[in-house]
Amino acid sequence: MARSPSFAGVILAAGESSRMGTDKALLPWPPKVEGQLPSKNTFLSAAIRSLLLTTDFVVVVAGKNEAELAPIAYANGASVVINPDPSRGQFSSLQVGLQDVLSHGRDAAVITLVDRPPVDSETVHLLRDAFEAAPQEVWAVVPELAGKHGHPYLVGRELIEVFLQALPTASARDVEHRYQDHIQYIEVSDPFVALNINTPDDYAALLMRIS
Repeated sequence: MARSPSFAGVILAAGESSRMGTDKALLPWPPKVEGQLPSKNTFLSAAIRSLLLTTDFVVVVAGKNEAELAPIAYANGASVVINPDPSRGQFSSLQVGLQDVLSHGRDAAVITLVDRPPVDSETVHLLRDAFEAAPQEVWAVVPELAGKHGHPYLVGRELIEVFLQALPTASARDVEHRYQDHIQYIEVSDPFVALNINTPDDYAALLMRIS
């Protein structure tokens, strides 16, 4: 029997972007086109718009950068929750975001990171369709590209509860490995699912790739 979950979007954006030297959430995306005025679009605004196409609402998990991210989030139809101690690691931000998902009465989430351009909307629809068609013993659907697992990934209530019960210093990867039998991997062709932008060189290479 197919499931009909109520999805929320969660964007993890509380990191300090130390290797980039500037907040990755604020990197321009799509990049400026020659002859046009500079775009105000960013990784964060693009991620919000991408997830709003397939979710009921989107929550951005911010940290010390809340003052910079909140105006972008609100202008693009998302809400913001604060991780009071991002130094505990990315998993603590995930827990903050998922708690907000449950607080709003949703039982599934599409989770992504802010440090990358968003995947194509067709990729998100593919993952959502797979999750809705999966048997009850499947708690999450994760995209896979050339053997690499990526984002966004979809989780149901069962895995949300497991995430929330774990220590804040845990990692999503560790939990995923522990519950491997409940994860379904979906092969996709979207190059952005496994892409990480951590340094200025990474971002420059990305711009060259799409130019």
